[in-house]
Amino acid sequence: MKKILHYFVFLILLSFLLTNQSCDKSDKADTITFWHFWSEPNQKKALDSIIQVFEKENHCKVEMTELSWNDGKTKLMAAFNSETAPDVLELGSDWVAQFSSAGVLKELNKDSMNFSNFLDFSQAPALWNNNLYAVPWVVDTRVLFYNKDILKRAKIEPKVPDSFNEILSQAAAINSLKDVYAFGANGNDSHRSYKKIVTFFWSNGGDIFDSTGTLVINSPQNIEALSLYVDLARNGFLETQRQIDAAFTQGKIAYWISGGWLLDKIKNENPNLNFGICLIPKVNGKDGISFAGGEYIAMNAKSKKYDLSKKFISFLTSGKNAIEFCKKITEAGFPADKNYYQSPFYLQHPLRMVFAEQLKSAKMTPVNPKWLDIEQVIEDAVVKAVYGELTPAQALENAQNKALLLIRN
Repeated sequence: MKKILHYFVFLILLSFLLTNQSCDKSDKADTITFWHFWSEPNQKKALDSIIQVFEKENHCKVEMTELSWNDGKTKLMAAFNSETAPDVLELGSDWVAQFSSAGVLKELNKDSMNFSNFLDFSQAPALWNNNLYAVPWVVDTRVLFYNKDILKRAKIEPKVPDSFNEILSQAAAINSLKDVYAFGANGNDSHRSYKKIVTFFWSNGGDIFDSTGTLVINSPQNIEALSLYVDLARNGFLETQRQIDAAFTQGKIAYWISGGWLLDKIKNENPNLNFGICLIPKVNGKDGISFAGGEYIAMNAKSKKYDLSKKFISFLTSGKNAIEFCKKITEAGFPADKNYYQSPFYLQHPLRMVFAEQLKSAKMTPVNPKWLDIEQVIEDAVVKAVYGELTPAQALENAQNKALLLIRN
């Protein structure tokens, strides 16, 4: 009898072990890894709530890892080099070319990803040699914030300025006030100051590359635009993005180019601030063009979970899910899907609609695998010009030569 009992116990234990092994294999087969940059607690919570819907619909698990913008790119590159990269990853718009040109991303089908639904300017970074390697997810831009009370104190009509030249003409009156500055300008602020100067380049008819792909950093239009930026900076508050955002919120800056996150900062920290926002003003009579950034979702070329990863990318970047993310995290901006810009959510938030309107006159940085290096060269040139080490013409001539060497190598 004891032998029979032991035999049944053995069978039960064996069955339990086999079942667990089966579950482990099944769980592993239905799990994908996703690395992203939404690391703040409220951001993680919002992203998790959306991904839970995908997990439920597809009976799977998405294992997430948060990265930081300070070292996330380095970690991704190290992961690809060691073949430990995730199945799916988030990339900034100016990073995609470097990764797609390196052959580490999986080519995706444009039709299956509904590529035609995405904003025109968001499509170029997703492509390499006209093939799709990353899918646009969310996009955003920058607008001009202005402090109405400061302008009143300076006896200036608190209205939308027509041009940056007009702002410069007001600088002396504004700066005569105690503890305030006419304009906020990024100084030595890595990965941020270039976003301001390209706005001036583009608005003045300049660019980084011309229509033939020739580098034109030292063009007359860019030199003129940098000269205007330098004049504004020297009549303003020259600091990092974070510090100028804080100063504007405290009521110390008259004019400042910033993003949607500043609306939340003002609401939380100084809700009585009397401010307005508007489209990027003209530069030397030409219409303002703002910087546009975006987040993209891509697949590891060596992922063994192609079908599930593809479903996940399609789910995350679909307009209906992207807008839910943007509702929860306003600093995410807007869905890259152009069919969602007249959503009731945005229509009932008039300030956000200013950003939506600006996206019609916005550009992304060039699609070039060396862009991040070129970006640094441009930022160094701006710093030298702003601090008077070089004239704008000299600074951009140096930047042109350095960038040419980068491209050739």
